[in-house]
Amino acid sequence: MQDGDLAAWLRLTLTPGVGSSAARRLLAAFGWPSALFTQSAIALRQVVSAAQTSALLAEPPDFASKLRTAQAWLAQDPAQHAIVPLGDARYPPSLLAIEDPPVLLYLAGRIDLLQAHGWPTRSLAMVGARNPTPQGSQNARDFARAFAAGGVCVVSGLALGIDGAAHAGALAAFDTSPNTPPAALATLAVAGTGIDRVYPRQHRDLAHRIVACGLLISEYPLGTPPLATNFPKRNRIIAGLTQGALVVEAALQSGSLITAHLAVEQGKDVFAIPGSIHSPLSRGCHALIRQGAKLVETAQDVLEELRWPFGVDPAVPAPPPDNTANATAPPASGVEDPLLQAFGADPAGLDALLARTGLDTATLQARLLELELAGHVARLPGGLFQRIGRG
Repeated sequence: MQDGDLAAWLRLTLTPGVGSSAARRLLAAFGWPSALFTQSAIALRQVVSAAQTSALLAEPPDFASKLRTAQAWLAQDPAQHAIVPLGDARYPPSLLAIEDPPVLLYLAGRIDLLQAHGWPTRSLAMVGARNPTPQGSQNARDFARAFAAGGVCVVSGLALGIDGAAHAGALAAFDTSPNTPPAALATLAVAGTGIDRVYPRQHRDLAHRIVACGLLISEYPLGTPPLATNFPKRNRIIAGLTQGALVVEAALQSGSLITAHLAVEQGKDVFAIPGSIHSPLSRGCHALIRQGAKLVETAQDVLEELRWPFGVDPAVPAPPPDNTANATAPPASGVEDPLLQAFGADPAGLDALLARTGLDTATLQARLLELELAGHVARLPGGLFQRIGRG
């Protein structure tokens, strides 16, 4: 994109009060933004409101500084940074079909893979709770790893919890050694901030890994801070970039249900992993299943429903051995720990474990602490415990 074109596109998207809907009407009427800004007030008024016309005729606040910031960001790493407008050959075709496609997309990551192969034709949204159970996080990692190993690009929102676990699981399917670059985009992360600001901060390292093996995507201008109103809006892009959505774990009021409903509106398949009837974080998934989402227990269930071949795509390197299961499994001793045997699939409280094991309270609490420190049991809110790492 030439500097003159970049300036016109940025001015259009930074003009106060001119949202993406009005911007698209203006583009349809006048063509490229460079032509739009040569129009008279009378001509503009035929397309947008009087207030929007006035805003378009004035340069946006601090525009020169914001333009310099964008130019510097592009020049910082031309191989991995791009600003892609509507009509550009690199713009994702699937987003053109959604109700409110973004006017500009900021991309950071493997632009070379995008240019060589285009946007993934097999991609799946994976979303869920920001404070998942240990089993929910493990499910997200395992499913995402299986999808990525089979050539399916995992799309999520870089949030804490299920989003982060899904991105990490997809990355685990690739050899991230600089000497063995990935042959396909492992994962796409749609940010709710400017692409130059990683949110949450805990995911800074994860974001760098995504840039190395996938793409970070945002519609928001550089420097945009984390604003609550932006995160639900970005969910339409997560749904729009994919052929389906998998909800791993979610409460009834979870924001991830927004993505699921947007996927339904876009005619996409929605999948949900069921959980314990006693867990609030299962109720969102159960509600989706009652509304017609497909109940799934394995990654293969999703691939079969979407009629995608199951198995490793020859273009994608085989995933390295996963040692996490061994790290959380009880030591091999021939006989499983009786306390671990007392756990079912659902979280359990002290009273239930006392009844099942016959241990006294002090002994039970001491054993639970030992198992928690060893990584075999997780402590949940409400005085509950849950076994993790079970085969």
